[in-house]
Amino acid sequence: MVGIELGHEVGPGSAHRIAAVGCTAEVRTARRRADGRYDLVVEGGTRFRVDRRDDPDADTPFIRADTTPLPDEVGPGAEDYAERVRRRFGVYRERLRRVGVPAEPPEELPADPLPLSYAVSAAMVVDQADQQDLLEADHAAARLELAAGLLRRENRVLASLPVLPAGRFLRHEVNLN
Repeated sequence: MVGIELGHEVGPGSAHRIAAVGCTAEVRTARRRADGRYDLVVEGGTRFRVDRRDDPDADTPFIRADTTPLPDEVGPGAEDYAERVRRRFGVYRERLRRVGVPAEPPEELPADPLPLSYAVSAAMVVDQADQQDLLEADHAAARLELAAGLLRRENRVLASLPVLPAGRFLRHEVNLN
């Protein structure tokens, strides 16, 4: 899987610019819809750098690329960042719950910094650019440092949201403008 930074997934002129780093994906579940499309649940795997890509042509309708696997290293200071991320993610999960958004992973976060960095990165509800920055981090310590900053930002945003009963939204008593 590689993120599309500019352009479209399909059609003429598709995928004008793709991200420099992607990851393999393992399909966990697949459900076919009546119209022939599929709903897939995938789990990310090994990260890789895109070295060279070939655009689709008449013979091959898919983008192809040469890639280099990226190492998974812990990096310096990972334990310190891991503790900060665990605390901030606990607050984040609770604030999301209060606004009606369940957060994964399960209550018990991984103890090791490397799997923790991926679990928290996958669970955060942030935009594609932030997700890409997390994926491109050189090692777990850098990913955790970035995650700690994102969690700090997101916790501030969530803390500033008003807590209103859902019924008020459904009855159109609340205008977000």
